[in-house]
Amino acid sequence: MTRPPRARTVPPTASTRHVRSVLGLARRVLTLFVFLSLFGLILAGSVPVSEAAPKPTDEPLLADNPSDHRLDRLPAGTDPDCPVEEPTASNGPHIVELYPNPPIEGNEGEYVVLTVPETDVGSLSITDGHTTASVPSPLPATRVALSTAPNETATLTDDPIVELNGTVRLAASGDELTVKDENGPIETVVYDRAPDAEIWYRQADATADHPDGTHRIYRGEWWPQDATCLPTATVEPHGATAFVLPDSPEHVLETIDGADERIALAGYTFTDDAVADALTDALDRGVEVDVLVEASPVGGIERSTDDHLVELDAAGATVHATGGEAARFGFHHPKYAVVDDAILVTTENWKPAGVGGRASRGWGVTVENEDLANELAAIFEADATGHDATPWAEFRAWTSFVEDDPSTGSFPEHHPPEAVDVETVELLISPDNARHRFEELLESAEESIQIVQVQIEGPEFSLLETAIDAAREGVEVSILLDDSWYVSDENRELASRIESIAERDGLPIDVHRTDGGDRFDRVHAKGVVIDGEVTILGSHNWNDHSLDQNREVALVLHGEEAAAYYASVFDGDWNDETTWSIPVELVLVGLGGVALVVIVTHRYVEFSATPGQLPPEGDRSDELPPRPIVIEGSAGVEPASRERSSRNREPVIAAESSSHAGDRDRPPPETRVPPRSTSGGDDATDDESTRHRDRTNAR
Repeated sequence: MTRPPRARTVPPTASTRHVRSVLGLARRVLTLFVFLSLFGLILAGSVPVSEAAPKPTDEPLLADNPSDHRLDRLPAGTDPDCPVEEPTASNGPHIVELYPNPPIEGNEGEYVVLTVPETDVGSLSITDGHTTASVPSPLPATRVALSTAPNETATLTDDPIVELNGTVRLAASGDELTVKDENGPIETVVYDRAPDAEIWYRQADATADHPDGTHRIYRGEWWPQDATCLPTATVEPHGATAFVLPDSPEHVLETIDGADERIALAGYTFTDDAVADALTDALDRGVEVDVLVEASPVGGIERSTDDHLVELDAAGATVHATGGEAARFGFHHPKYAVVDDAILVTTENWKPAGVGGRASRGWGVTVENEDLANELAAIFEADATGHDATPWAEFRAWTSFVEDDPSTGSFPEHHPPEAVDVETVELLISPDNARHRFEELLESAEESIQIVQVQIEGPEFSLLETAIDAAREGVEVSILLDDSWYVSDENRELASRIESIAERDGLPIDVHRTDGGDRFDRVHAKGVVIDGEVTILGSHNWNDHSLDQNREVALVLHGEEAAAYYASVFDGDWNDETTWSIPVELVLVGLGGVALVVIVTHRYVEFSATPGQLPPEGDRSDELPPRPIVIEGSAGVEPASRERSSRNREPVIAAESSSHAGDRDRPPPETRVPPRSTSGGDDATDDESTRHRDRTNAR
C-alpha cells in the first residue's frame, strides 16, 4: 500500500528541541508510574477481597416430621399447574381417568378408572356408542380400573383391576364414553386425541348438558404416565451457602466430598472429570450414589459421558437415562444433587463449562434441610423409575456417542461462596408447579426485579409479560442477557423490542447484554432477584417449553442476605466491572508520580512552537487504527427452548421452529443414530450455540 505524500514540515528550532527533551523526560516518568501501578494491581488482584464464608453449623434436623412423598394424588387445597383428579360427588358412579394410548403394542392394557359410592353396582355398563361392556358386581373397591386386558393393565396402574364383560375400545384419536345403569345414561366423558403414554384426568366442572337432556358431559386434561403432580414444598433451612460459577467450582466438589450416606445427582448432561472422580471417591467411602441424565440431549451424548457413567456403574453406582419413546418430559433438564440431608441446586450442567468453572456464569446454592432433601430425593426416585427410564448398561448398548471438546477457560474468583441467612426455601419443579408460582412471585414485586437469562422467548412470554406489567406499576425492571455470538442477534432484537415498549409507555425497564469480559465466557445463569428480598435460581429457561414440558428444578430463597449476594453478582455482570482492592501505599506512590510529572512539566516546559508548525512525523496520529481481531467463541450453553411435540412425542430430535430451536428428530431406539457431531466448546450438546448451527442444518 502506497503511503500518501508527507506533509511539509518546518525545521525544528532550539526551543522546540528543548521542549522535546523535557517531554521525553516526562514520558519516562509517566512510564515508570504506569509500571508501578500495574505491578501494584497485579499484587492487589492476588489478594482475596474477603475471607471465605464459614461453613453452616450442624444443627438438629427435623427427622421427626418427614414430608409426605406420595406422588400420585395431591391433598385438597393445593394449586399445581398439572391436572389433579377432582373429587366427585358421592352419588356416582363417575369416570375419573382414562388411558387410551399406553406404550404397549396395540394399546393393550388400556383402561378406565371408575369410582362408585358402594361396591354393589347392579347392572352397570360402559359404552362408546358402538360397543358396550358390562361391569361385574360387586366390585373389590369403590375405585377400580376397568380393562379388557387385565394382565397388561396391571403393569400400568396400582388401582384394583376388574375385567369387563364384553368389549369396549378406547379410541386413541378421541371419543366419548357413557356410564349407564338400568335407568339409562348417568354421565358422559369426552376426550380428544390421546398423546402417547398420557393419562386423561377428569375435571370437576361439567362442560355442557347432553343433547338429549338426560345427563351432563365432562372433559379432562392429559398428563404423562409416571409423572409427578406435586405442589410446592416450603421449609425453613438449617443453613444455606450461596455461590456462583465460574468463580467457585471447588464448592461443588466440597459438597460432594462431604457425603456420608447418599448422593442422588440429576442432570441434562454429565461430562465433568472432577465430579466423576468425586462420585467414585464417594462410592469407595460406602456412599450410595445414583445418577440420572437425559437420554437424548441436543447434539447427541458425548463420549466422555459414557466413559464416566460406565466407570461409575462398574464401581457400584445406579445410573439411568430417561427419555426416548413416549417420554414423560420434553427434556430431563434439572441440575441438582441430593447429598445426605442437604441439596445443591445450580443453573449449570455437570460439565467443565458449567460446574467445572471453565466458561459459564451460573448461580448456585446449597441448602441444609432433611425434609427438603427427602422431597427432592423422592422426585429423583420417581423420575429414575418411570417407564421411560433405562439402566445405563442397557441404554448404551443401542446408543451411539459423539466426540466432545471440553472448555478449558480460567477465570478469577470475584465472588467467593458465602453463608447466607435464608428464612424459608420453596422447591419448584416443572412441569408440576413452577409456572404459576413464578408468576405470583413476579406479581408480588413492589420495588425492583432483576432478571438474568441466556435469552428470553419474546415479549409475549408470560413471565416477561408479568415483569413488564410490574413495571407499569412503577417497579424497576432490569434484564441481563447473554451477548455471545450465537444469541447476539436474537437478544439485540429482543432488547430493542422491550426498550421500544418501555419508551412508548414510559416504563422503568433496562435491558443489557454482556459478553462476560474477564469474569466469564458466557451467561448461562437463570435467576431472578425481587425487591432485594427474594431470589429464584434453577434450571428454568424463560420459554414455554421449559416451563410446561421439561423436568426442571428451581429454588426460591426468601432472605435479604441471599438476595444481596446474587444482586451483587448481577450488578457486577451488568456493569462488566472488575473490582480490585488497591493498597493505600500504591495510591500514595501514584499520587507522588503524578505530582512529580506536574512539577517537572510546569518548571521546565515552555511551549514556543512557531505558529503553523506541524508535529513531527513520530507524533502524528494519521495512521489507521489497528484492525479489530474477532475471536469466535466456543459453543455455548443449553437451548433456551427445545420444541418436542407436546408429549405425544415420537422419539425425535425435531427440526426447530423459530422459537424452539435446537431440536432434531430422533429415530426409534433400535434404529436411532446420533446427530452429527458439531465442533466447538464443551456445551455443544446443550446450548444456544447448537441452536445457531441446527437452524442452518434444518433448512
